[in-house]
Amino acid sequence: MAGLDLFLKYIRLPVSVGLLGCLLVAIMVPLRVAGARELSFIRDAEIENTIRAYATPVFVAAGLEPSAINIYLVNDNTLNAFVAGGQKLFLNTGLLTRTENAGQVIGVIAHEAGHIAGGHLSRQRDAMKAASAQSILALVLGGAAIIGGQGEVGSALVLGGSELSKRSFLQYSRTQEGAADAAAMKYMEATGQSSRGLREFFEILGDQEFIGESRQDPYYRSHPLTRQRIQAVDNFIANSAYSDTPVKADFAMRHGRMKAKLLAFLNAPTATLRRYRNNDTSIEARYARAIAYYRKADLERALPLIDGLIAEQPDDPYFHELKGQMLYENGRNAEARPSYRKAAELAPKSPLIHSELAQVLVEANDPALLDEAIRHLITSIRMDRSDGASWRQLAIAYGRQGKTADSSLALGEEALLYGNVSNAIYHAERVEKLLPTGSRGWLQAQDILTAARNMKSK
Repeated sequence: MAGLDLFLKYIRLPVSVGLLGCLLVAIMVPLRVAGARELSFIRDAEIENTIRAYATPVFVAAGLEPSAINIYLVNDNTLNAFVAGGQKLFLNTGLLTRTENAGQVIGVIAHEAGHIAGGHLSRQRDAMKAASAQSILALVLGGAAIIGGQGEVGSALVLGGSELSKRSFLQYSRTQEGAADAAAMKYMEATGQSSRGLREFFEILGDQEFIGESRQDPYYRSHPLTRQRIQAVDNFIANSAYSDTPVKADFAMRHGRMKAKLLAFLNAPTATLRRYRNNDTSIEARYARAIAYYRKADLERALPLIDGLIAEQPDDPYFHELKGQMLYENGRNAEARPSYRKAAELAPKSPLIHSELAQVLVEANDPALLDEAIRHLITSIRMDRSDGASWRQLAIAYGRQGKTADSSLALGEEALLYGNVSNAIYHAERVEKLLPTGSRGWLQAQDILTAARNMKSK
């Protein structure tokens, strides 16, 4: 992504697919919106796991199925979080880096869960429930959304057209905001957590009312903050049995690492090194410095830092993952493989790590490694079928083994994910000719054809 100097890997959402320079643990998906800057998603195994750990108890308390809610990290330095398209939760990196503790992030998540459970998005059209994350992001962040204010409609759908696109996409009323706050506090109480984090987040928003609307953070414009809301939270805290309950130590540690990691990858290395100085020996500070030196291509300093962290916490998969990335990015594929293998061993339920390891194996250009790569790709896809990059790598691996039908099936699945109906049909029909009628692969091709033709007819 030109000008951002960020860790790009495979594009994992419906846009053009390819290997991009400066691979990182996180993955960017660039989106071009007319009249707007380039927008992106970030994917990172550690940060996604952290957000899931924060959100799962809250979702359960809200009566929501955690696995049904898709969480997306948006590379945008403004303070924002929103729910759209059914059960899709979007969190800006700006929100994550500006929060001071895990309780504040959890408070925001609980508030957004209140919007979901309260049906505040129910006025969106049914078609929007299946909208892709990147189309929603383009609407919201492309200037066609979050106008904010005191709108009558809780969540109006933007379906296109120059006039409709200028209307509010996510704009909650005061009543809905109060209801979401009340629900958030209920969920926090049910999980034995303090609601002080939500109140502290309001303090972060507090100064927004005194600056011009064009400079206000999107969260403030779409979630109007009122004195009544603040007072309601204050009253709840004064009477809650958990108001003085500290944030779990594990959650606090995760927040420090998440923030350090994001700042180290999103900011210039010099800024990171100024923030996390050498005399700071905390884990998050050393983590941030390791990333900063790696981004400066100074492995003589980066590797000792990550090796020191691994020595202290040998069972941490994300330290091994980062070391593998450092080595791989610097052309040391053979040395990177053991680190990625260890990360996958320690985090067997992380589809991203399995996919990253598979990529390294495929790019080794060693036929002896293809079976292992395929195993990891299949493992990744079983956990996350929506990862188009894994389907593409699977197609490459099968193609190098001369398994044309298997390769075409993977390409068909990838095309289907990206809404490329013609390519999906082409690859599925190709499989039809290569495999016996009724075979497993032939049946999978039929599923692709059916889905593609249904998409085409809409």
